[in-house]
Amino acid sequence: MAQTLLMPKATAVWLVDNTALSFDQIAQFCKLHPLEVKAIADGEAAQGIKGLDPISTGQLSRDEIARAEKDPNHKLKLSDPKVRVPDSKRRGPRYTPVSKRQDRPNAILWLVRNHPELKDAQISRLVGTTKSTIEQIRDRTHWNSANLTPMDPVTLGLCSQIDLDMEVEKASRGRPLPTAAELGATLQSATETENLDFSYQREEEKEIDANAVFAKLQSLKSDRRNDDDDDQY
Repeated sequence: MAQTLLMPKATAVWLVDNTALSFDQIAQFCKLHPLEVKAIADGEAAQGIKGLDPISTGQLSRDEIARAEKDPNHKLKLSDPKVRVPDSKRRGPRYTPVSKRQDRPNAILWLVRNHPELKDAQISRLVGTTKSTIEQIRDRTHWNSANLTPMDPVTLGLCSQIDLDMEVEKASRGRPLPTAAELGATLQSATETENLDFSYQREEEKEIDANAVFAKLQSLKSDRRNDDDDDQY
């Protein structure tokens, strides 16, 4: 793994304040321009940056600094790291536990239907499948297509919500905005609605006939009176 200097500008501030190294030597070591190092020495740049001691971080030795101070042509070299960080392996398809592999087709179907903007490579990273399987599910040629049910891969535990959101965001970058036809029914504009007639047609209320109501009440009372007379006999 290639070595890189930690906080180059902060290291340059410390070297300017604590060593007799030339601007060119500091610039070469910190990957800065000599004029930028001169501005740091004059107080015109990096005023709010606290110097970082490269000796305490193990990236530079005192002997190396002393050697460079004696020889202006000497180029500072980073010290060998005490801890070796292994090279990161190329990220391949996500590993899926055996117990959850049977759920992958359902998750792929869910992603294909709900996020058509995702590419096959993105779906492969999310659920750990192959492009041929994705194509078969898209084309409904998968051997188990009749029994597949769309299921959220996050709910199935095949990927995290953060990973899914990141892939969807990547796929949406630079994509044209959907048209009104794609969105379906949308709100009408103000120019279309300002001339509309919003009068509502109400059903005509039937007029209440008071005489008919009282006649109905009288008939009910008479019926009740007759029933009372029958009870007495």
